[in-house]
Amino acid sequence: MSTQETQGNAGGYFRTKTVEQSIRDTEEPDRALSKSLTALDLTVFGVGVIIGTGIFVLTGQIARDTAGPAVALSFVVAGLVCALAALCYAEFASTVPVAGSAYTFSYASLGELPAWIIGWDLMLEMALGCAVVAVGWSGYVRSLLDNAGWHLPQWLSGTSDAEGFGFDLLAFLLILLLTGVLIAGMKLSARVTSLIVAIKVGVVLLVIIAGSFFVKADNYRPFVPEAQGATDKGAGMAAPLIQVMFGYEPTTFGVQGIFTAAAVVFFAFIGFDIVATAAEETKSPQRDVPRGLIGSLIVCTVLYVAVSVVVTGMQKYTELTVDAPLADAFKANGHPFYSGVISFGAAVGLTTVCMILLLGQTRVFFAMSRDGLLPRTFSRVHPHFGTPYRSTVLLGTVVAVVAGFTSLSELAELVNIGTLFAFVVVALGVIILRRTRPDLPRAFRTPLVPLLPIVSVLASLWLMLNLPTETWLRFAVWMVIGYVLYVGYGRSHSRMSATTDRAD
Repeated sequence: MSTQETQGNAGGYFRTKTVEQSIRDTEEPDRALSKSLTALDLTVFGVGVIIGTGIFVLTGQIARDTAGPAVALSFVVAGLVCALAALCYAEFASTVPVAGSAYTFSYASLGELPAWIIGWDLMLEMALGCAVVAVGWSGYVRSLLDNAGWHLPQWLSGTSDAEGFGFDLLAFLLILLLTGVLIAGMKLSARVTSLIVAIKVGVVLLVIIAGSFFVKADNYRPFVPEAQGATDKGAGMAAPLIQVMFGYEPTTFGVQGIFTAAAVVFFAFIGFDIVATAAEETKSPQRDVPRGLIGSLIVCTVLYVAVSVVVTGMQKYTELTVDAPLADAFKANGHPFYSGVISFGAAVGLTTVCMILLLGQTRVFFAMSRDGLLPRTFSRVHPHFGTPYRSTVLLGTVVAVVAGFTSLSELAELVNIGTLFAFVVVALGVIILRRTRPDLPRAFRTPLVPLLPIVSVLASLWLMLNLPTETWLRFAVWMVIGYVLYVGYGRSHSRMSATTDRAD
């Protein structure tokens, strides 16, 4: 398909942007991102965003309520589902090494409106996720300050059901600080991330090694507990969509419980796809982006499995607590010191999660701005740092304010459905682009196309159906708002539009 053929459909919602044009756009002098990242940097980014509080909380919680000691197998299943998506991302990122990740991939394969929708979705989900994580980080830090005898006044400790309205000063300041780091350059961001990731991976390894000395073989029996019907999945709008639509009720424990748990622990892996948003800033994206995507998944899967094996071996799965199972398992074995170590690791770990989520959304915003779907002024890069400073300042400020004034805990699952939606779009895009542009050079090729992408789509849809119905409704509202904005602004201002003055 030639550029002329692609632009011949410029009046439609599904006009596509050729891969060649996307790559040419990265060469504009004042809109070109600097290339400084390596495969190691990308792997660190992936590990940095995946490893958060989930490794200290989710492992024990799901073992107790859903899978028992077999939760280790649930992490393997979830890791395989993510690996399917990662292989699709790797092909696209090596073929179209341009900022924007799923947005850019969709523009080249599905068309402008689907690209806008997925870009709009990703920006909002990453912004929301960043704000939620910042609020969680603030809670950990306040707890550590309280232990040291320093107490923030309630009106600077955020909004809560118990205390009412407030401003979360720590979350606000964290986002502003990370915004400054991102503006100062990707290499600095990578160095900061590497340091923090080294600390939190060290904490995780310490917990695994120390915990292994308290493992008792009897705690693994039975490894796969007898199946039970799920009774705590909620009713009405809180029930999973698959239950509302088909009457299917997820099962806890047993073999099926392993897969039910996989739908939950999958969310501990969310964020690895952000590695693809940095493709344009990578020195050798065709080689390094696939390595970063798959490498970070392997590292995190191994760590998650190891932690789950340790925690279920230290304490009987039926006795694990919900809020802090790993820390309490150490307390139950007479070693409360490690509880503080775990809290420290969680607080440190959330810092990189925030920064990389903020990085991802600014790159998607930048790519959409460069295409004219958002105001083009936000696609200019800093003359010295080579970063999209205008979009970073805008989004950093917005997220900081949102994190400061809002709890947002009830909206956290929107991040999950948005990511899964992106997985579906990217997998479909691989199939389409293989058919429409078989001539493209592909440094990395997804194996078993179309079978593997189809399996990836089905796996992602299955996990989406296990999300609460209210999450789907909120997601639909986001999509409607996005469509209205596209029709009102993006469609007419797009650089692909033949009727728009493209002068900046």
